[in-house]
Amino acid sequence: MSIQQTFTIGSRKSQLALAQTNEVQEALQRAYPNFEFPILGISTIGDQIQNKPLYQIGEKSLFTKELEIALENKTVDLVVHSLKDLPTTLPKGMTIGAILKREDPNDAVVIKEGLIAKSLEDLPKGSIVGTSSVRRSSQLKRTFPDLIFQSIRGNLNTRLAKLDSPDGQYSALILAAAGLIRLGLKHRISQILPPNIILHAVGQGALAVECRDDDIHIIELLSVLEDKDTKLRCTAERSLLKALEGGCSVPIGVNTNFIEGKEGKRMLRLEGLVAQLDGSKIIRAEATKYVDYDEIDAANELGKEVSKLLIEQGARNIIEELKH
Repeated sequence: MSIQQTFTIGSRKSQLALAQTNEVQEALQRAYPNFEFPILGISTIGDQIQNKPLYQIGEKSLFTKELEIALENKTVDLVVHSLKDLPTTLPKGMTIGAILKREDPNDAVVIKEGLIAKSLEDLPKGSIVGTSSVRRSSQLKRTFPDLIFQSIRGNLNTRLAKLDSPDGQYSALILAAAGLIRLGLKHRISQILPPNIILHAVGQGALAVECRDDDIHIIELLSVLEDKDTKLRCTAERSLLKALEGGCSVPIGVNTNFIEGKEGKRMLRLEGLVAQLDGSKIIRAEATKYVDYDEIDAANELGKEVSKLLIEQGARNIIEELKH
């Protein structure tokens, strides 16, 4: 191990990002009690621009670019990301050192305080539901055509304050369950949306630690954090996203789970979808593959296989239309 004793962790400054980074810091501190892991907060483009929907900003690395610059400059030794924010192609010289055990990857409904409704089904016709994601709104418009889905930006607490404001326009928000759970706000979850209603974002609920690919000491250090099942699931999801060449402006959803195959061998199942913004057309496909604990290549192939099935049904046409 390196004689280096202090390893600086880069993080976005939002409350959720810092909670996630603290989780990584504590895990590293438990594994290496003689080392220090100070956190450096860094503001990203996505944090700075709060008056536009994400898909309108026109920048691929909204929540990662500044963190990666700090990593390249050796201002920090590692950075913590929500994996769903991390592009499928990393800058030259960067690698994912570890993917941690996944929290609940599903989307959740948070109802305005004081309303009797407990789910989206209970909301009156014309109710306004806030979400920052075209993936969420495009899928939910199809199932709940009587609700109005509007963009809402800001960190999680800002969005909750907008929701609960007595004169606020929103009746509910759609948020990642994982973020609410990590901030101790599980009690605000009114409904977990199952995969038959909405597929979650690629990598949602998982934390990734990025580092320089030539920093062998850091890569060794991070190996204790790796969760193999989460890595396999997210590898398949990210492979699908990369093959489709999708980004935050394209409604792409996924769902992965392990199932038992022949002779007790595990199979990884991946379902993916591509939707038009208004939800008028949604293409779905799924496939399964035998995947052992270290078979990253098999997980990659599964993602490519499902992307091919989606493309055969016309997914590429939807993606190209949205890009233009």
